[in-house]
Amino acid sequence: MKMLIIGGTGDTGQWFVKFFQSRGFDVHVWGKNHRLDIAKKLNVPFAEDLDETIRTSDIVMISVPINRTEDMIAQAAPKMKSRSLLMDVTSIKMGAVAAMEKYTPGDVEFLGTHPMFGPGISEIRGQTVILTPTTRCKHWLPLIKKIYADSGAHIEIITPKEHDEIMRVVQGLTHFAYISIGTTLEAINFDVAKSRRFMSPVYEIMLDFVGRILAQNPYLYAMIQTNPQVNDLHDIYIAQCSQLSDLIKRGDVEGFVQKMKLAAVHFSNTESAQRRSDKLIHNKIVEYETLIQQTGRHCAVKHLYTNKVHTGTLTGVTPLTITLQKNKKRTTLKIENIKLLRDEEYLQWKKEHTPYVTKDISVYVPEGSNPSIIKQIIQQSYPDIINNTEIIDTYQRQDQDKYSITYRIIMVAENHKQTMQQIAELLEGIGCSLR
Repeated sequence: MKMLIIGGTGDTGQWFVKFFQSRGFDVHVWGKNHRLDIAKKLNVPFAEDLDETIRTSDIVMISVPINRTEDMIAQAAPKMKSRSLLMDVTSIKMGAVAAMEKYTPGDVEFLGTHPMFGPGISEIRGQTVILTPTTRCKHWLPLIKKIYADSGAHIEIITPKEHDEIMRVVQGLTHFAYISIGTTLEAINFDVAKSRRFMSPVYEIMLDFVGRILAQNPYLYAMIQTNPQVNDLHDIYIAQCSQLSDLIKRGDVEGFVQKMKLAAVHFSNTESAQRRSDKLIHNKIVEYETLIQQTGRHCAVKHLYTNKVHTGTLTGVTPLTITLQKNKKRTTLKIENIKLLRDEEYLQWKKEHTPYVTKDISVYVPEGSNPSIIKQIIQQSYPDIINNTEIIDTYQRQDQDKYSITYRIIMVAENHKQTMQQIAELLEGIGCSLR
């Protein structure tokens, strides 16, 4: 099935290229900057003839900035073939869906979608995808829904109007509040880095959310604030801040307490919110304690943003960093940027990335022994070193009762001579004799 992602060379577009490509789609990309290098890196064709690619695609996805979405829909929709699907991934739905309804031919279906995650996530499992279908998506809606659901995503189906009303708070208000905290810290020239030395777990989590938003594309967040339904929230939010500030300035503690109590009643399930936040705090503590317990041991950590795996002996752990030593080289990494690999994850990584050598060893096996069992003993005795063991030759001389078995062993290249010596000693220890 052919799919064109307009904006496929952008960060979000690239994520969806990989997602749909891994699910068997023939993905093509187009971007206004003609980044052929990105298309090559993704191993997908770049749509040099955009109009022709639109006409021959089964699905066209619009993945461009909010302020360009409706214009791009107007350009692409009329050129689409019969029974194809037009979909978008923007965070404001009413305008995008209205544009798709206006410009798509009657025999073309369309679907508004809003993935509630950014391109930094490694997989979609556990993430929410909002779908805002109209009556003109009867054929494609079940398919798109199944693709996301089978990948582990949580699906919500609502109208475009409901979506924008919810997003004005979920994105509009929360982003505005976090960004205003960031601009306030800048206005008072507050040393954020220094403050981390004195932070409580709650302050750390809040600070990370503020920093997370400030690290994103500011134009994207500016566009989210242009949602017409967000404008009145700015005024309401600022008015509430002013009221709370005035109460404190007047020394009206009871008035402040009353406002907070009313907000808590409206919030309803504050106990559940506290449990979820306690879980976040607990997870951070557990992560730190786990690293402490690994001190002095050989381990592997994966950098969450570069995907590079660092290995070595864990020689130091602070609340903010760890230090790995490998031979004479020391590497210090921020805990916030890494994930400690479990033993099975580390073993799998070693099998995929460690240089291997292939070595053969021939032995006479004891009478009545099972060569296949001996093969398992070799394999299981060095699971971190040996990738595979197989029998490649069985030989018996006519003048002898003994069988000679040749085992081919694929093992980690590093220290392989020492490994072969240990295997030889193991085989002799169970009654074999070297040829």
